[in-house]
Amino acid sequence: MNFNNYTIKAQEVIQKASEIATGNQQQAIETAHILKALLTVDEHVISHLLKKLNVNISYLSGELDKQIQGFSKVSGSNVYLSNTSNEALQKAQSYLKEFNDEFISVEHLLLGILKVGDKTSSLLKDQGVNEKDLKLAIKELRGNSRVTDQN
Repeated sequence: MNFNNYTIKAQEVIQKASEIATGNQQQAIETAHILKALLTVDEHVISHLLKKLNVNISYLSGELDKQIQGFSKVSGSNVYLSNTSNEALQKAQSYLKEFNDEFISVEHLLLGILKVGDKTSSLLKDQGVNEKDLKLAIKELRGNSRVTDQN
């Protein structure tokens, strides 16, 4: 996983997800950690997109907290990406061509999480988020802009 291909914000999200996992004495960074980090680090873009899709963000955040509390606790180990989180990041990268972007951004991360089909993905879907509407919201937000550098 080459984090040089990520925007600064997307790198901050992965770092924050690691901090959330560590703070909860968890070894594996799960998609719930990443989504929680997305809501924390990039409150503007992600909140805008989710509000556009009529997601109750405080409910979503509370449910993520419940998921995170349910993960097993481990002490004294290195933090790593779970298989599902790794898959979400790979799926995020697969959206680069579609959006004609050069770096993985927070929007790609959100799409990647939605695509993996785990409990966090189901939580988003239960809130009415689907790939088609999310892509439309991203394109509407961006206009003709593309992600061409890390900033």
